[in-house]
Amino acid sequence: MPAASVLIAGCGDVGSRLACQLLADDWTVHGLRRSVSRLPAGVIGVEGDLFDPRCPKDWPTSPIDYLVYSAAATDHDEAGYRAAYIDGLSHVLSWLKQHGQQPKRLLFVSSSSVYGQQQGERVDELSPTQALGYSGRLMLEAEQLALKSGIPASVVRLTGIYGPGREWLLTQVRQGYRVATEPPLYGNRIHVDDAAGLLAYLLRADARGALLDDCYIGVDDAPAPLAEVVTWLREYLGVTEWSADASVRRAGSKQCSNARARALGWVPRYASYREGYAAILESRIKPL
Repeated sequence: MPAASVLIAGCGDVGSRLACQLLADDWTVHGLRRSVSRLPAGVIGVEGDLFDPRCPKDWPTSPIDYLVYSAAATDHDEAGYRAAYIDGLSHVLSWLKQHGQQPKRLLFVSSSSVYGQQQGERVDELSPTQALGYSGRLMLEAEQLALKSGIPASVVRLTGIYGPGREWLLTQVRQGYRVATEPPLYGNRIHVDDAAGLLAYLLRADARGALLDDCYIGVDDAPAPLAEVVTWLREYLGVTEWSADASVRRAGSKQCSNARARALGWVPRYASYREGYAAILESRIKPL
């Protein structure tokens, strides 16, 4: 079977990692971003701005088998989210239509912010979406735009992405970050390589004829209380002093499930925060 082609709209960190995985399978990969000089070698650059309704001049004219929409908001306010996730997707769908291109499937990279559960509830793709803020509400609106686009679509709700270059929690722990242990504040995370790997797995599954669901949660195997993660990192790093006051800088408490993705055959490389953070620390950070 000939390798497929894909356009990754918003080919940033996750998109670039996805591109590298697909290039290894001889896929033809187009990457749309403002600065194509930052794309991985082998990616066909499409220099364009998702916020601009004008079609990029170097938009591919050949058929596109798959579209991955993986944008990131430039401004973290309501207008910024609408521009990135709703207006941007509308522009890309319009550009496809202009060129008579009909991908076999659209993957829309969404967020677990669409879930507003706060009591440590177990959450899966069938759980009610109770977005508490504009980010989750607008993401739900963008998901509907993708699902009603006329292209077979799946939304992938990624949880807290961490990895090289995404080390906020490590920095906070080094600075003495402490969180309350009761009630437990559950967090969900996925290593950036696993986030890209899940997207790649879904594309490959569709290409070989597997039947995909319209929604998947991207999370590792082990949601954990934030206090547990902080304690583990503190011990790993050898941090012996921390703040006297507990601090919490995030809202919500839920335990997301990856059972649907696993049932399809996907397995995260980093099963929990332990494996993921250990890989970062062993490669880039020397313990104190």
